[in-house]
Amino acid sequence: MTDRYDWGASGGSEPAHHALRELVMAATVRIHRTGVGYAPEESGAFLGSGFFIAPNWVLTCAHVIHGGEGGEVTVIYQPGPYDEPRAVPGKVAATLPEHVDRPGQGSWPAPDLALVRLREPVEHECVYVSERPMPHYTEGRVFYAGWAPFQGQPQPHDGSLTVHGTIGGWSTGAQLRLGENDLPLGVSGGPVIDPARGEVVGVLKSRADHGSGGTSIGIERLRTLPVAPGDRPHDLYRHGLRHHDPYQHDLYQAVFHAHDRYHRDRQQPTDSGRPTWTDLQAELGTRPGRTLSPDERVDLLGRLADLPPPESTRGLLDILHSLPGFRLPTLSPAPRGWRDGLGALYENARQDGTLRLVAEYAMRVMTAERPVTPFVLDAEQALWEWIKQAATRLDSDTRSDLARRRAQHVGDRRRERPGRDRAEHRTGGAPPEQARAHPPGTSRDEAVPLSLSVLLDVEHLAWNRGHCDWSIAVVGPEGEATPLSDGQGAPLDDLAGRVAESLVEAFRRCDEPGRPVPLHAALPHLLLDLPVDEWRLRSGAEPLGAERPVVVRCKDRDQLPAEDGGYDGSGGYGGYGSYDGSGGYGGELPGDEEESDRRERWQWVHDRHDRPDTRARAEILDCDDAVRRPVSDVAVLRGLAHGTVPVLCRQGDQRYPDDATALGRIVRAGYGVVLWRRWNRQTDSVCGEFHRGARMTVYDAVGAGALPELVYGLRKQVREGLTEAFWAKDIALLYDDPHRPLPGAGDLLEAP
Repeated sequence: MTDRYDWGASGGSEPAHHALRELVMAATVRIHRTGVGYAPEESGAFLGSGFFIAPNWVLTCAHVIHGGEGGEVTVIYQPGPYDEPRAVPGKVAATLPEHVDRPGQGSWPAPDLALVRLREPVEHECVYVSERPMPHYTEGRVFYAGWAPFQGQPQPHDGSLTVHGTIGGWSTGAQLRLGENDLPLGVSGGPVIDPARGEVVGVLKSRADHGSGGTSIGIERLRTLPVAPGDRPHDLYRHGLRHHDPYQHDLYQAVFHAHDRYHRDRQQPTDSGRPTWTDLQAELGTRPGRTLSPDERVDLLGRLADLPPPESTRGLLDILHSLPGFRLPTLSPAPRGWRDGLGALYENARQDGTLRLVAEYAMRVMTAERPVTPFVLDAEQALWEWIKQAATRLDSDTRSDLARRRAQHVGDRRRERPGRDRAEHRTGGAPPEQARAHPPGTSRDEAVPLSLSVLLDVEHLAWNRGHCDWSIAVVGPEGEATPLSDGQGAPLDDLAGRVAESLVEAFRRCDEPGRPVPLHAALPHLLLDLPVDEWRLRSGAEPLGAERPVVVRCKDRDQLPAEDGGYDGSGGYGGYGSYDGSGGYGGELPGDEEESDRRERWQWVHDRHDRPDTRARAEILDCDDAVRRPVSDVAVLRGLAHGTVPVLCRQGDQRYPDDATALGRIVRAGYGVVLWRRWNRQTDSVCGEFHRGARMTVYDAVGAGALPELVYGLRKQVREGLTEAFWAKDIALLYDDPHRPLPGAGDLLEAP
């Protein structure tokens, strides 16, 4: 499906097209009614096809999901040809048009599109969606995919179609007429792919009433999705965003920013060696805009997606109209996101000036007016690095002009946020002057009185591997503990069942309407990853972490790994970590200097700084651009800035000999606040969204005292099926206040 502007390969390699077909089929799904028992082989409730357009988002036709019940459907996908089908519930998030009065069979009006939000996160492939405005082709070929019943069971279907022209002219409801192939019933909602460029350009809408072929809707029609009532994107930044997405009311921006970040992150090294969409586009020989390689293009789009979206379509059009020597034709629908503006340049720039225009466009996006946060500053710097690299292919006058404007922009930003550089480079010493120790019985977050908490204390049994003693107590605002119950010799695998009744009683004593009491789990350092937040105390109950704040504390500081991370690795806890049974690792009790450093770190991350750019910063310790790396030893960890909140992306992906003690080394280095997620994913899983979400969570907290509530909110959002929170699945939080030592000084509390 090419025209004179595409510069795609005329034929392309057969292996590349075969690999492209596999990627398309891996991202293509079938949609069923709910209540089919999630049996993938059943076809009676089959509604039609769809495809993953972004992580945990499915695009299909509105008439396909119209057969669902209450906007609920089941999405069934198959990651690979030899994988078992998997089913996941989905909720219809939007349709175009929004409302249709009892349409007849096959008469759903254009654009006939629907977005389905998965109710739980899954690992899957996403298609690559073209950022160009859809040309009105009169000839060419496209590739399609979908599912259709065959011999009583849904089966994958694919093939090629010839473009015969359009229906609707230049209106917003224009459709492509496709022919020369029979489209089976059920493929509606499947992707339409330009095989020369390796990108999705449309959605199959209908099959022909007479003869072969059918129609498709251009992917650009999604630009007409309405913005939900609520704040504008930039206002969400100004108001201290809590949902970790600057455009939670704008599905179009949310979906396509996630799409572009996904494909950018997929280019990071992985262990799988599987080709990506960008790899295959390079093999097909495409050069977007006649100047960028597919890798350069996807890198640029990913960096643009790290910035807040345009505040308005009018603002984006103003940038495009201001580009020197560029005439923007009337486009319907108009460009809406940064990626759309880039696609408009491909289609309408002169052949010899595209790179200059792209660099100029990126520069104007970088310097656009927007609220300034540390994430904005980092994203602008990353975009500048791309511009600077691209400018090496331009003349020296252009490079000098870009550098001058960059310097002016940086100066403007510094005047807006004075003192940022000084704050960012602080690596030690006393906390800021405005920080003060909080009075007894209050938290550091604006001296809010501390409330009750429930303490679960777990003691490992070195002589009985895989078993533990436990106790439960209610802890008052001053740290006084009232023991409730205890037990001995419980198997770790059955600990949730053993403590359930006692925890229910403790919560009943402490909970108030709308204010569930937090649970503090005091665990040995090799059990800090025990999934207490995932426990369910009764049949049908929500996980504990979605019912109330659940945090972890370290109870065996006298047994933390030594300064050099030394650990002999013998013994074990039956899968939760290993311990040699000797009572320690050679590390002594923390000295006065270590305890002082621990308290300073705690105070720094809890202080509410006057400027947002001096807040605590998350630091990913075990993952570098999606490449697993070992956590540093204690001495290196101590050298990080006092405002650092350590984050582990791959806790549980134990590839190095001392991985079992990683959390213990972090605690030994003086950190009382640590975020991580339990790793149970594929080796080529995309990590970028977790990195981004963790950094935004720490920033949003202002003071780390808000983190327990923020993590609790994230867990609830994951359970409620909020796609933008899916990065936080399996998240855990260590929150260990040095000013509030655990009751009993490490000994179990015995109930009376």
